[in-house]
Amino acid sequence: MSQLFVKICGITRLQDAELAVELGATALGFIFWPRSPRYIAPEQARAIMRALPATVTKVGVFVDEPIELVTQTLDFVGLGMAQLHGAESPEYCRQLGQTRTIKAVAMKNGAPPAVGDFDDDVLILLDAHDPSRYGGTGRTVDWNAARQIAGARKTILSGGLNAANVRPAIDSVQPYGVDVSSGVESAPGVKDGVRLKSFFEALNG
Repeated sequence: MSQLFVKICGITRLQDAELAVELGATALGFIFWPRSPRYIAPEQARAIMRALPATVTKVGVFVDEPIELVTQTLDFVGLGMAQLHGAESPEYCRQLGQTRTIKAVAMKNGAPPAVGDFDDDVLILLDAHDPSRYGGTGRTVDWNAARQIAGARKTILSGGLNAANVRPAIDSVQPYGVDVSSGVESAPGVKDGVRLKSFFEALNG
């Protein structure tokens, strides 16, 4: 599974970040949406990021923020990617310029969402629909519908993944990567070491 993009999102503590990287995470997500229970201040994220190896991708998660604020935060913290969880348009993604971008798309009623207007270099992240929480709900998506998207472009599967279902999810969807948050937590923003280890054991098994 070394080629799979594996992102642990909602990082708020250095020890969680270090364990995730040690276990094999290729990316870590820091949430800058103030209403999220996993929110982290840019200053805190910067301190954590500086203690991590350069080989892991650091991702900033935003919801409908002005582009200037997104780019300023990415530069200040030292992040390599922006993950957009709101109603950001394809043009918004283009205005981020050379920034590598993940666009989260909510799956409603099991139907595959329309993602064709987003440029090919934008990674699509499929998550469960929730108009108020924007991710981290612990609910799975329709894997059959997700497979249609993943078969056409690079797609990250999210939504309710955990040690018990991540292997079947990957086998079913064949995504470019997976993203997990609540499935490896003891509380929002607090990763559980046992659950993290079990998650990676399932990935590698």
